[in-house]
Amino acid sequence: MGNVVLQCPMNQIEKMKNYYAKYLKEKNPPGSVFAAKLPACMITAYKSGKVLFQGNDSEQEAARWGSSSPGVNKPAAKTGGQKSAAKGNVPPGIAQMSVIGSDEVGTGDFFGPITVVAVYVKKENIPLLKELGVRDSKELNDQKIIEIAKVIKDVVPFSLMTLKNEKYNQVQKKGMSQGKMKAILHNQALLNVLAKIAPEKPDAILVDQFVQPDTYFQHLRGQKAIANENIYFSTKAEGIHLAVAAASILARYAFIQYIDKMSEAAGFTIPKGAGSQVDEAAAKLILKKGRDVLPAYVKLHFANTEKAIGIAAKKRR
Repeated sequence: MGNVVLQCPMNQIEKMKNYYAKYLKEKNPPGSVFAAKLPACMITAYKSGKVLFQGNDSEQEAARWGSSSPGVNKPAAKTGGQKSAAKGNVPPGIAQMSVIGSDEVGTGDFFGPITVVAVYVKKENIPLLKELGVRDSKELNDQKIIEIAKVIKDVVPFSLMTLKNEKYNQVQKKGMSQGKMKAILHNQALLNVLAKIAPEKPDAILVDQFVQPDTYFQHLRGQKAIANENIYFSTKAEGIHLAVAAASILARYAFIQYIDKMSEAAGFTIPKGAGSQVDEAAAKLILKKGRDVLPAYVKLHFANTEKAIGIAAKKRR
């Protein structure tokens, strides 16, 4: 399926909306002006001015409105853009290969789950993701992450794994390390994406490294299946291939959504991170709902738990 992106002024987007009036969908994706489903093309126009054409007639429909940004129908450039194409044990030129990348967020946050995402980016899609603004999620604020994630989740095959706090606390109490939890989640996300794209296979799998490869595979002993063909590990992998950058954005997006739901349930805004602000928030949660709710909200083994209990005790006096 082809993908083409145009950057258009809002008056042109309004003209498009009128032109495709009989094809308009009743429900628009978040952040969009309109969505239209043609027989051989899906068109989504966003408030940012980007218009995404997807389908066999994507180039033909996009040509009605102007020259396109490079999409999947145009080859990726051979040079530039990505950092250190030979970093760690990754093969030279991996930045321009078709790759499944995986990344996670939430491991250092007191509140909220661990979210792991694996994404498949074909080499033909690399220019499109660049045009859509995909890069390391650490360089993007929450608003930009949400904006990009809402677009790319409909463009690339991906798998999201969420380890909720209740389960996290159960397996941690039984002695499972966070490293093993992450290895299992990454492996399952990779297997899910491999199943989605089968019989097609990626040129490589790239995992944002959180542990030495030998230890990673030790963590996976006993798993029914292991994704281990053409797999590579590197720190700062989001700078090596856009598949990992896309995975980091989608993982962060899922984490943000989860924190928003927790905030709604708690009745106040839940902060991210593991600083003093989360101690105060957890103390507030204890005072509002009782200590028994903590396992559903936080990672109990963090030192923040005792700090929060202490703060809550002082406020009760």
